[in-house]
Amino acid sequence: MSAGPLQGVVKSYDPVSGVGTIICDTDLNDYEFTRSALEGSIFRSLRQGQRVVFDLDGGSLATRLRMGSEADMGTPGFEPAHPGNTQHPQGGGVS
Repeated sequence: MSAGPLQGVVKSYDPVSGVGTIICDTDLNDYEFTRSALEGSIFRSLRQGQRVVFDLDGGSLATRLRMGSEADMGTPGFEPAHPGNTQHPQGGGVS
């Protein structure tokens, strides 16, 4: 799996336990996440179908959930919002 940020859609989320699942756009695999994946993020809750950007930890759990937009997701017809920003999931790139 890619070492960089991934994009996906929230498949399920339990606000009581903080556990949920994301379907990855790239490989269509399900990746579970725990309450710690939301630490430091703007999210207080998630909804089914919500688009997110995330990383994978060494154990294939989704971590560092953050908000994505259509441009972030590489959706055709939407220009990248941050083409020169190497800190942004869809920006810059490594030469």
